[in-house]
Amino acid sequence: MEEIAVVDFSGGITLGEGTSTLRMMVREVVGKGHRKILLNLSEVDYIDSAGLGELVAAYSTVRRAGGELKLLQPNERVRDLIQITRLFTVFDVQPNEPAAIRSFNTA
Repeated sequence: MEEIAVVDFSGGITLGEGTSTLRMMVREVVGKGHRKILLNLSEVDYIDSAGLGELVAAYSTVRRAGGELKLLQPNERVRDLIQITRLFTVFDVQPNEPAAIRSFNTA
């Protein structure tokens, strides 16, 4: 079974430091050969439009590397944003870590 990389992110995913930090973290994990990536959003309190764009870019980066990116435990505000922008059709959003790990193993 391939190891699942859990990437914890906190604060805001916003234009500037937030988006560049997310980009760097995802590239680093993919560069280490991880193909199953779980992005933990439980401590993310805000995402702006640039942050949404960076989430989509991260998804694309992982997919191009032959991997899979899933989102873990977004708070209600972030979950609503994903719903409103219809990104729930792109992202697999998981409610907790055990469910997310099982979803990788059954995919």
